[in-house]
Amino acid sequence: MKLGKVEFCHFLQILALFLCLSGMNQAELSRSRSKPYFQSGRTRTKRSWVWNQFFVLEEYMGTDPLYVGKLHSDVDKGDGSIKYILSGEGASSIFIIDENTGDIHATKRLDREEQAYYTLRAQALDRLTNKPVEPESEFVIKIQDINDNEPKFLDGPYTAGVPEMSPVGTSVVQVTATDADDPTYGNSARVVYSILQGQPYFSVEPKTGVIKTALPNMDREAKDQYLLVIQAKDMVGQNGGLSGTTSVTVTLTDVNDNPPRFPRRSYQYNVPESLPVSSVVARIKAADADVGPNAEMEYKIVDGDGLGVFKISVDKETQEGIITIQKELDFEAKTSYTLRIEAANMHVDPRFLSLGPFSDMTTVKIIVEDVDEPPVFTSRLYSMVVSEAAKVGTIIGTVAAHDPDASNSPVRYSIDRNTDLERYFNIDANSGVITTAKSLDRETNAVHNITVLAMESQNPAQIGRGYVAITILDINDNAPEFAMEYETTVCENAQPGQVIQKISAIDKDDPPNGHQFYFSLTAEAANNHNFTLQDNKDNTATVLTKRNGFRRQEQSVFYLPIFIVDSGSPSLSSTNTLTIRVCDCDADGIAQTCNAEAYILPAGLSTGALIAILACVLTLLVLVLLIVTMRRRKKEPLIFDEERDIRENIVRYDDEGGGEEDTEAFDMAALRNLNIIRDTKTRRDVTPEIQFLSRPTFKSIPDNVIFREFIWERLKEADVDPCAPPYDSLQTYAFEGNGSVAESLSSLDSISSNSDQNYDYLSDWGPRFKRLADMYGTGPDCLYS
Repeated sequence: MKLGKVEFCHFLQILALFLCLSGMNQAELSRSRSKPYFQSGRTRTKRSWVWNQFFVLEEYMGTDPLYVGKLHSDVDKGDGSIKYILSGEGASSIFIIDENTGDIHATKRLDREEQAYYTLRAQALDRLTNKPVEPESEFVIKIQDINDNEPKFLDGPYTAGVPEMSPVGTSVVQVTATDADDPTYGNSARVVYSILQGQPYFSVEPKTGVIKTALPNMDREAKDQYLLVIQAKDMVGQNGGLSGTTSVTVTLTDVNDNPPRFPRRSYQYNVPESLPVSSVVARIKAADADVGPNAEMEYKIVDGDGLGVFKISVDKETQEGIITIQKELDFEAKTSYTLRIEAANMHVDPRFLSLGPFSDMTTVKIIVEDVDEPPVFTSRLYSMVVSEAAKVGTIIGTVAAHDPDASNSPVRYSIDRNTDLERYFNIDANSGVITTAKSLDRETNAVHNITVLAMESQNPAQIGRGYVAITILDINDNAPEFAMEYETTVCENAQPGQVIQKISAIDKDDPPNGHQFYFSLTAEAANNHNFTLQDNKDNTATVLTKRNGFRRQEQSVFYLPIFIVDSGSPSLSSTNTLTIRVCDCDADGIAQTCNAEAYILPAGLSTGALIAILACVLTLLVLVLLIVTMRRRKKEPLIFDEERDIRENIVRYDDEGGGEEDTEAFDMAALRNLNIIRDTKTRRDVTPEIQFLSRPTFKSIPDNVIFREFIWERLKEADVDPCAPPYDSLQTYAFEGNGSVAESLSSLDSISSNSDQNYDYLSDWGPRFKRLADMYGTGPDCLYS
């Protein structure tokens, strides 16, 4: 039989192992035929034993120590004079030696995966002298492997993905199992792969662990995930080998293999004609079983009578087609629209074009519903002009609006007064004619922007708005005036013809050709000997001196009236007075002081003296104010017969009343009779206008008049009462009025009452009312008759 390369290598390994085991497991050291000799000086002694490595099987489970091998020296005659010792890795703890025979045993279970070999040193000693008879030698004990480790998937469990509709043999993922056994010895670490779960959809390469598809046209939309169980078995998969498993989750990824399809061939939607532009009319969606980019679509209107009225866009999140309005709808103009809409995939895979066109068509019909619309103006903005000289009631212009609905309801007009707060304009409610309601002034407001409201007569809630811009035309109604307040000075040493001021004018009007002003002196000032005026013909004029020798002592201020005329039609004029002050100037003509009084003051009165005088005057004023304040604090009290102020005093009385029988503490008649005469007292701080000598008698008049008069009388009495405090106070009066049908219910008036009322029922109310029953009862024990 012809062996392959792999089988031949395995054969050589087995043969080498057999030779080692047969030769070395006898554990004898072969004696050298050369005689030993001793080293003298630096001379080396030839070793009389030869070392080889030992082999021992791992995972020995016996009860007795495992025999490893035997050490023997040529010097050993078998008489027990030689002893053997071990040192190195595992000596005494794992490996022991019989010092007489040199037999080596392993006392513990060995695991090659933990340590593959041990390095030890052996020596033969003379038992009597304990001196070495042979040089120390090193040897190795190798642990021989057995199949005691199963394959393990260190990276499991696995997840992988493969495109749907992939051809057979498409690689999905590679799995790898690791065996801890010795790969150089036997088949303990040789692993083969197989699939336990996942057939017939997938397969696995036995040697490489590569998972591949086993069926064509696997559809993600039918099933998108598969669970595989992969096994790895050592000993090349033979019986008795160890195995391990792992799971692999395979997900089918999407490809664009499903074209979009509308669920319906036609759609219909109703929208009101008042729907604003850009509003959403409808949302439609073509179904696509794919996901992600493969389901992305675009929509477009390919035909129909609403191409310019509607547009369609795509919602990136939901892939819906959104139909929106581009232009305003008008039920009266068109009641329905028909659209042909196409949906198509954006990313088409050429491999699946045979599955059909990746687009679909549908029809959308949009019905426009009629709504009650507000009136519509013929123009969105009306521009009108009117002169500011227009009289009240002048017609400015007309606006027009109509009801766009089929009913064509009449329209009434009004002005939104929030845009015409001053009410400069009126509008005819029926015709829409706008007229002036007040005099207009262009200089106050050149343009008026007002809003006109148009309301349906049948439904006033429907209001349309129109905008009117009214421009006010200018007329020459403002006279020119100085452009500013001039501060003109002339030096005392000014020469004739010297320019002292250049003036200009302004006019609030706005003539179309610009302003042209003419300057001159008034008739009464034309012949003055001090100043003259020169018109520069450029809307400015120059003031010049006519003489020299101005003196402040003689006249410190001059007033020059200047006549200004504009170029309007008709022209307007005004007289403006220029004030000219005479000043002392330096050599450069710059005014230093213009105060004429400085020359009148005494020569010896300096500025410091003036300040001292002012300080004295202020001191006197402060003293006078202090004296006046102190005198006011010492004024006599306002009330004659009061010795103290009672506003913040609490007065305590420990008197006890005598009940209803006590009539001495106060005047009972004062509580019963309103017509009481009080002595009036005068106050120092109030001049009484009316003195009341007696209280007027109340007549039988209506109650409201009685109460009004009662309050007025009390008020007037309080105004002139010197006992009243000099500040606002609350006056409380318990006045019930007089002339009541029921009369007074107070017991205070019962002493003088001749009423025939029967109070016998009070005795039936119990002991608490016994006192009242005795007072008002008609029994024999009555206190009052």
